[in-house]
This record gives sequence, C-alpha cells and structure tokens, in this order.
Amino acid sequence: MDPVIVVGAGPVGLALALALARHEVPTVVLDEGTGLCPEGPRSVVLGSDTTALLTRLGYARAASDAARWDSFAVWRRRQEVLRVDLGRTPALHLPQHRLQRGLRDALTATPLVQLAPLSRVVELEQDRDGVSVRTRNPQDGTETWWRGSHLVGCDGARSAVRKLLKIRFPGRPAVDRHAVATVRVDLPFAGEARLHREPPWRGDREASARPLPDGLWRLDWRLPPGRPAPTEPVDPHATWPGIVTGDTLLARVKATLTGWCGELPRYDLLAAADHTAQQRLAARFRSGRCFLAGDAAHLHGALGMQNLADGLRDADNLAWRLALAWHLPPHAGGPQPGGALLDGYEAERRGAVGARLRAVDQTMPLLRPLRGWQQTRRSLLSGSFRKHAPLLADGQLGSGRFGGAPAYPAAPSGVPGRVPVQRGAGRGTTLSELLPATAPGVLVPDLPVLAMDGAADQLHARLGGTFLLLLVAPGTAVWSAQHWLGAGLMPRLAEVATALPVPAEVLVTEEYPGAAPHTVLLIRPDGHLVGTTQGCHAEGLLALADDARGGPAPLPGTPEPAA
Repeated sequence: MDPVIVVGAGPVGLALALALARHEVPTVVLDEGTGLCPEGPRSVVLGSDTTALLTRLGYARAASDAARWDSFAVWRRRQEVLRVDLGRTPALHLPQHRLQRGLRDALTATPLVQLAPLSRVVELEQDRDGVSVRTRNPQDGTETWWRGSHLVGCDGARSAVRKLLKIRFPGRPAVDRHAVATVRVDLPFAGEARLHREPPWRGDREASARPLPDGLWRLDWRLPPGRPAPTEPVDPHATWPGIVTGDTLLARVKATLTGWCGELPRYDLLAAADHTAQQRLAARFRSGRCFLAGDAAHLHGALGMQNLADGLRDADNLAWRLALAWHLPPHAGGPQPGGALLDGYEAERRGAVGARLRAVDQTMPLLRPLRGWQQTRRSLLSGSFRKHAPLLADGQLGSGRFGGAPAYPAAPSGVPGRVPVQRGAGRGTTLSELLPATAPGVLVPDLPVLAMDGAADQLHARLGGTFLLLLVAPGTAVWSAQHWLGAGLMPRLAEVATALPVPAEVLVTEEYPGAAPHTVLLIRPDGHLVGTTQGCHAEGLLALADDARGGPAPLPGTPEPAA
C-alpha cells in the first residue's frame, strides 16, 4: 500500500511519522524548508504523558535536554500570591529547536520515514484509493507528484493543506500579545518559574521567567493591545519589527532583570520574537482521507497554554487509528472515507481542544490585570486575584484544564464525544483527574508491569504499539514468572488476546487504582482506557475492542457482503 503523506516537518509532523513507524506504517514527510532547525525563543512545557510519548518515539534524551522546574510562583506587585512546589514531578521546559532536532535524530533509526525537503504543497487530490499531492521546489521551481494512502496536514497556522481542503479556521485572532526573549543570566530564583503581575517597575503589566537548560531563561512580557488584529491566521511566533527589537526590548530586559535582582546583572540577549496568542479551531479535523493536526488544526496560547503539547497528543491519537486502517488486508480494497474508527480522531481531539478554548473564555475575565475601580469591582463580584491565581499555574505548567492530559468519555452514541468543562474546578483538575482511573477514556497511570516473558517494565513504556490487556493480579511480583504464566487467568487471557480484532499484548500488574483483583483492562495504544471486565470475559473484551475500532461492523474499506 502507498505510504501515509505527512505535510510539515515540525515537531508534530515528525512525531506522527515516528509513531506510524512504530506501527510499521511507512510515511513521506514533505518539508517546505531545508530541514534546518535554527535556534529561537520558542519552547514547550512537557507533561508526563508527552514526555513518555517522546521517549517511546526514540527521543530518549527529551528529559535530559529540558530544564526542570522545582516550583512555580505567582507574584503581584511586591507580594508572592501563590507557590506550587512540584516535588517529585517537576515540570520539563524544552526549547523547540532541541525537540525538533531530537525527533529528526530519531528518524535516522528507521527506514520507514522518507524526508523530502524543499517540497511546498500546491495541489491536492483524493479519490477512493488514496491521495495525490503536487509539490513545488521553492528554489528551482521543479514539481513532483506524490501518492499516499492518507494525508495529514501538520503544516502550521497558515496550513496549505487546510486551505486546499477549504476547511474554515474560525476563532479569535488576537487574545494576547507577548514579547519573548531568550537570555543567559543568573536569577536569584534558580529552578523556579515565576509569573509577576503588575510588577513594581514601570512599563509592564505582566512579566514571566521560565528556566531553560544551560543557564538560559525564557522571558515573556504581556503587551498592551493596540495593533489591529490580523484577519488571517499568522505564525504564532512571527516577529513584528519595532516591538521586540532595539531600544524597546533592551529597556524591558533591563527593567525586568533589575526588578528581580535589585541591580542589573550581567546578561546576554540571545534571541527575541513576538508572540500573538490566538484562539482558533478548525471546523473539521478530517476530510475524506485527509486530516489536520497541530497548529493546522488549532491554536491556543493564552495564559501560557501549550498548543504544541496538544499537537503531540493529536499525533498520538491519530497514529494508531491510521495504522489499523492501513494494515487492512489487500483484498479489502483499502480503507474508505467514513467510519467511526477514523472519525473518532476528530470527535476526541477537536472536542478536547474545544474544551480548553471554552475554559479560557470562561476564565480570562477573572485573570486579566485590571486597575482602579474595575479591580475592586471584580474582587467584590468574583473573589480576589489570589483566589484565581492557581488557574495561571495550569497554563504555565501544562496541567489542569489548560494543559493536562484529557479524557475521552463516550457519548450516548458510543462514539467518544466532547470533554465537558468542569465548572469551579481548581488547579490540576482535568477530567482525567476528576474521573476514577477505571473510567473509560481516562489516561491510564504509569505503573510497574510484567510482560508475558517475565520482564519488568513501566506501563507507559509499553504504549504506542499494540493494544494492551492489563490483568490486575496481586502477588505476581513475588512469584516467579514460570509459576504464574501458566496458572489462573493467564492461559485464557493469552488466547483471548490472539482472538481480538485488534493486535494486543498481555501485561500483569500488582494493583491498579480502583480496580479489584482479577480485573482486566483494555488500553489503547495512546494510553487511554477502553474499558474493563471482571475476570477474563471473552465476549466483554471483544465488545470493548469492537468499540475501540469503531463498532462491530467491518473496518472502513471492508467489502460489503454480497446481497
């Protein structure tokens, strides 16, 4: 079968290609650029789920390439309003160019991914059997036709794929504007990220400092409104001359560093840019055999939210679905447009991102810095800034409603639907955290597990390939594998795994939160729970597997039975 075509060689496109390679699906990555990853101020805060994803994709040094935050503090004027001690789960802050280079290095280990630089998409056609793409070399004008089974547009906010598919990209074009700089400096709060509202020095409404590796810091300043909002989506980090260059930027850097240090320390300004936080959501994430992911599908960045982290979750969600469809036997004629398996990507990911955008709309009026009688009125009506400050930590730390891993609960129809916003929930309260660990759709916790060969591992390290059948069996850790592999439920569970309509691996764990002994959990390749049965209930597990692949009917593309 033809490979999957991925348009865009940013972190999301590269992650998707690596995820598909784990499923033995070949890809062609069309890169409009030359493949270079220049250094810049863009960065991402990684949660535990995205860190685990990058590690199993082959970017094993993701954690060591990042800076660790031990705490996060919110200040207002001259007082500390909130401090979050991160303890054993520090936040990881990674420069985007390091992330992109790490993923490119991982691609060299697989022959299943072909990188095609200088390939700008100019035409797209799809038919019953696949997708055809025409690209043009921006340097010499030569053109090439490519053929693929499916196509995924990971080509950024100005996505050519989205425009060729005529998918609308509505939203708010300018929610927040920030100046961003990378500075080498010693600050008196090493290992701590800080957000400072209404700082005591003049000229800034809000400033933040986030540690980066190698003694670097990312500094952000929220800029006042005034520039006309763009009518078309823009690169979220496009530079606006006159705002982050020359005397204006230097004055900001000096005032901020002096305010935090008491005097101006020695510093080196390495990079600067302008960041426009938009809120946009594509009207569709799928059109036939074509899909959108990352910045091409959604934009959000207000309150420190991490659109790139959600783009990585897009890739993780879509990869296993495309792999199931791609691996249909040749006589099936190839997967056809439609079907709940591939539609589930849009239902889940568009619903999850839409919930984040709604949460920002609800919360922004509580968190925007106000002055005078407006501040007094807001405090009387909705509580003090201190009460709502924990919400700021969610965006900056990639946790809670603004950044944590979503859950994908099933709608009444059985197809995963939108994730509702939990009104009144505080910091760290994602739906995955509010629901019990045995609720369908939650991201499973990382636990010690044993494989069928007796090898010890972590649950999240086994994700990304097949489905997982996880048996809760207390005592297995102290027994030899030879004892329990042929005893109890294990032989029957191994038989059921081979009979499922999806590839599955059997694992065993001592305990699982909220699950009784002998519970069997079916887990998707992206780590979200399909459901549970008590004991090795073959019919129940078969029904769960059918639900995960879009229903008991044949997969998309299977020929209709003869009349």
